[in-house]
Amino acid sequence: MSTNTSIAGSGTVSHASGTILLGRILLSVIFVLSGFGKLTAIAGTAGYFGSMGLPMPTVTAVVVGLLELLGGVAILIGFQTRITAWVLAIFTVATGLVAHTGWADQMQMISFMKNLAIAGGFLVLASSGAGAYSIDAKRG
Repeated sequence: MSTNTSIAGSGTVSHASGTILLGRILLSVIFVLSGFGKLTAIAGTAGYFGSMGLPMPTVTAVVVGLLELLGGVAILIGFQTRITAWVLAIFTVATGLVAHTGWADQMQMISFMKNLAIAGGFLVLASSGAGAYSIDAKRG
């Protein structure tokens, strides 16, 4: 049975769709909040990005902020979920490799591992789809 279908004869949505919705909510929270934070504090974010040696720190801050905010919202509402999950999985691994490679520092190692775990969650979501409680399901 697909996680995006109803249970045969019961008229209720499968239990898996509720679990997928909860997973989407939990995955999206960090991205929505982080993206919003970056976009409402561009100067500070750009300063931080500049100190890391990232190119065009203000442009990078806007692009990253928009990617996080819009990607997080897309995951939350279940819009283009499989594509968005792949994009955010790749972005999250890349972010870990750029910002959390000082592995001698235990907090940096934990942050890197957190990024890998989040990417894993996105890959599962990319595989499973958004479930019945999503715009993707409503669009068919």
